[in-house]
Amino acid sequence: MTSTGISNEKLAMWVFLGSECLLFGGLISTFLLYKDRTAGGPKLHELYDIGFTSISSFVLLMSSLTMVLAVSAVQRGDQRTLRAWLAVTAILGGVFISGQVYEFTKFVSEGLGFTTSPASSAFYTLTGFHGAHVTIGIVMLVSTLVLSLRGRITQEKAEVVEIVGLYWHFVDVVWIVVFTIVYLIK
Repeated sequence: MTSTGISNEKLAMWVFLGSECLLFGGLISTFLLYKDRTAGGPKLHELYDIGFTSISSFVLLMSSLTMVLAVSAVQRGDQRTLRAWLAVTAILGGVFISGQVYEFTKFVSEGLGFTTSPASSAFYTLTGFHGAHVTIGIVMLVSTLVLSLRGRITQEKAEVVEIVGLYWHFVDVVWIVVFTIVYLIK
């Protein structure tokens, strides 16, 4: 326990998430600088399917709710419910990633590759880094689920699930910012 009253593990996650804010701040700034530099390629906003991406975003945001329910379950000592909500959260994350892969594939088929323009490079880098973070979160969720199945996540170790939840909520909040800046603001 640190002098702040929180564990070293939780403090480490908060420090890590602070550094991730700097990373995403740099990626978002780069996107904003380059978003109009299409080099004769397609303009990003001409390719977006806001309806599809909104549904995909909703799925990711609902996974924050299921993560909260997982944390609540472990705090009550309800292992069965914990496992169910961890699985649902991971599945929702997988649905989001599948949507991103579909979107990237569609964009490439429409002529927007990674090296098509500075705008496309900035777009794929920003959204790709976010997707990588979601994928890491899915691995964390599945690992926590496996640990729970092995009896290693007890009510006394609820903080483990809370720390995974901090990371998961972070990637959701980052997506709200990315979705707004990349897709909604022309």
